Amino acid sequence: EEIEKFRLCAYTEKSQRYQKLGNDFVVPEEIKGSDLEKDFTATIKKQNDFYHELVENKIEPEDARYVTSLATEGQLGQTINARNLEFLFRRFASHPLFEVRQIGSEMYKLVEPIAPSIILFAGANEYDQKTFSELKAQNERFWTQPKKAKKAVELVEHSKDADNKTIAALLHTSTNLPYKKCLKQAKAMSEEEKKELIKTCFKYAELYDRPHREFEYVDLTFDLVVSAACFGQLKRHRMASITSQAYEPGLGVLIPEAIVKAGLDKKFNRVINITNKAFEKISGSFPLAAQYVLTNAHCKRVLVKVNGRELYHMSRLREDKHAQWDIQNITRQMTDLAKKVMPLTMLFIGGKDAYSAIYEANFGKKPKVLPEY
Repeated sequence: EEIEKFRLCAYTEKSQRYQKLGNDFVVPEEIKGSDLEKDFTATIKKQNDFYHELVENKIEPEDARYVTSLATEGQLGQTINARNLEFLFRRFASHPLFEVRQIGSEMYKLVEPIAPSIILFAGANEYDQKTFSELKAQNERFWTQPKKAKKAVELVEHSKDADNKTIAALLHTSTNLPYKKCLKQAKAMSEEEKKELIKTCFKYAELYDRPHREFEYVDLTFDLVVSAACFGQLKRHRMASITSQAYEPGLGVLIPEAIVKAGLDKKFNRVINITNKAFEKISGSFPLAAQYVLTNAHCKRVLVKVNGRELYHMSRLREDKHAQWDIQNITRQMTDLAKKVMPLTMLFIGGKDAYSAIYEANFGKKPKVLPEY
């Protein structure tokens, strides 16, 4: 998660959805050699044993992995330029977790001989080391006892008069009027005129086409509670603004429906209870490293701000029937809420598999390109 926080990079990650996992995991250096190492490794052994039991019971790896820990080893390829690499080095050198600092150090050793004059400010610094720890200390009085959220998705902020702003942006690029006059004209147009303008934007669009940049002038902010498995996919939408809290057992866990249907949810919960007890015990001494023992089913709060165009992109990918069910459910709730506050802007939103029906509902005919499933 720390590596993939850097926006302007490209990543290739080994999928846990389709690959059967082994038993490899990381023991954080903070925990190694302490009295808590046995608790840590024993808990992860129970998680991994149950994972293999789930797979033997015909539970797909993409669902079985929900019981595996955040300490599970993964593989990641990264393409990054020097500017972003220097930024990564500073952040990693200042990070409180040993593993993150170590990865940064190993990467620096590989790069420094090649580009010594380009990577200049790569060391730890007070800005990255102290800012958020002091913010947390200042705001400690606001902390409450965490509890399971009533809603996984909540729209907490959005552009007011969003449809008119989208229409105004379209007028701005298709006329010679200044923006204020475009907005005034948009407000004076009938709903039917506005709808026709939006329809023109998608008249020749196929399922693989992206909305125009004019759809970027409206924003939506969502407060989400998502599983670690879901966040693994959500974080890939790096052009969105995504910030998050730590994983928190008090928020509950997300158990895949396939596990419930197989009658294995009680055993799943037993493993989760063991995990939560281990987390509570370890976090007393190592609050950050304790996160490693939690599972892909554990949840955290995430604040996501997207513009209209980015939400279209998310929807096309994540609402498609081939998308993983967890991120699919979250994205569907996001788009449902978006359609309520900006119905014209979101007129053509939906997964790739649904685009043909959406297009036909608006134009009375199918688009030229149909999905092949």
